[in-house]
Amino acid sequence: MDEIQIGPLHLDEAEAVVELAGRVWRAHYPGIISAEQIEYMLAQRYRPILVKQFIARGDIWLAARAVGLEKQVLVGFAHGHPQAEGDYKLDKLYVDLDWQRHGIGGALINALAERAAGHGYSRLVLRVNRQNQNAINAYLKHGFTVSTIYLEDIGGGHVMDDYVMTKELT
Repeated sequence: MDEIQIGPLHLDEAEAVVELAGRVWRAHYPGIISAEQIEYMLAQRYRPILVKQFIARGDIWLAARAVGLEKQVLVGFAHGHPQAEGDYKLDKLYVDLDWQRHGIGGALINALAERAAGHGYSRLVLRVNRQNQNAINAYLKHGFTVSTIYLEDIGGGHVMDDYVMTKELT
């Protein structure tokens, strides 16, 4: 198995992030949200220019890379940004389907939590679809708790029906 390294996402990896997000969403979300909502949300949130803009504004983007003898492959990523006072939002966290259940998601959460705490934030906050039980279980395993329910009309006839989950940073 290749070694996994976690570090800052590079600008030239923005296209790889969009491709990875598309593969994960199209494989994971059917049955949770409609195919139309999947494509709508991907178009809203995953364009290379948006990834580059978020990096430029100072958001934390972390890449998990499988490092072999001659290559590095993006196998996961996390994105976070400041929210309300003391809170840091874990906005995106995805791991390639072939690399799930190898501790990469947890490593990305821990790395983001360390960086957020290092900048003085006391809590990680995220939103997860209430029907996404695999993700909810993973977040619970990594110290998050359910705080509240959040419903949001995101346009196009689509609604996000989420839990807000939090994790205290020490």
